[in-house]
Amino acid sequence: MSAFLVEIFSSIQGEGPLVGCRQIFLRFAGCNLRCAYCDTPNDPHPPHCRSECMPGKRDFILLPNPLTVSRLISVVEKLNPFSHHSISLTGGEPLLYSEFLCKAIPLLKTACRGIYLETNGTLPDELSRVLHLVDFIAMDVKLPGVSGLPPLWREHEKFLSVASKKRVFVKIVVDRQTTIAEVTQTARLVAGIGDILLVIQPVTYENESGRPGVSAPQLLTLQEHALSYLSRVRVIPRVHKMLDLL
Repeated sequence: MSAFLVEIFSSIQGEGPLVGCRQIFLRFAGCNLRCAYCDTPNDPHPPHCRSECMPGKRDFILLPNPLTVSRLISVVEKLNPFSHHSISLTGGEPLLYSEFLCKAIPLLKTACRGIYLETNGTLPDELSRVLHLVDFIAMDVKLPGVSGLPPLWREHEKFLSVASKKRVFVKIVVDRQTTIAEVTQTARLVAGIGDILLVIQPVTYENESGRPGVSAPQLLTLQEHALSYLSRVRVIPRVHKMLDLL
């Protein structure tokens, strides 16, 4: 049993309600989507995984891919998971490796608060396989206007109905072209499942040093409309980009 990973490292969570919490990040390779704003290489089979040796020291080495479960566990243990809030499964799309995760997660549960899954929210069957093993779910809803993808409302609704059995929040990335209609449709979708936290995340562009690509008045307007359907709607930028962290 093995999986292709892009990198393994220790840093702070820069998105969503756990901003600032220390995590070990396991970034899996490959994704079933290709969003216009994605800043992660989409090579499903990279030859190497970049792995940090000491937490936060950026002393990376290259490990040959794919990694076995036992090799992954040995790498994570060297990063002192006990001193971290949680272990983040991110990507790419980690749920493409649901069978691998079922083997690995029980051996990874050594961080203080458990396992944090970051996902594009389109693979509900794969989520069902690992749901009992994760503690937090950070679910994206892909707005067609900014992602460049076709509408995925039905897929997202089915996914959220499964994810709602755990601690979950929903994130939408917005840009200057994002419409009130797309945001309100997201808020209605979420409200139909439950009063779940919605995070509005302004897109950041690599050539703008992490600055949000959306004006403050537009963010406030989008939040105002979402609050018509949900009691918890936060605007949270990508803090790790502002701090120039991985």
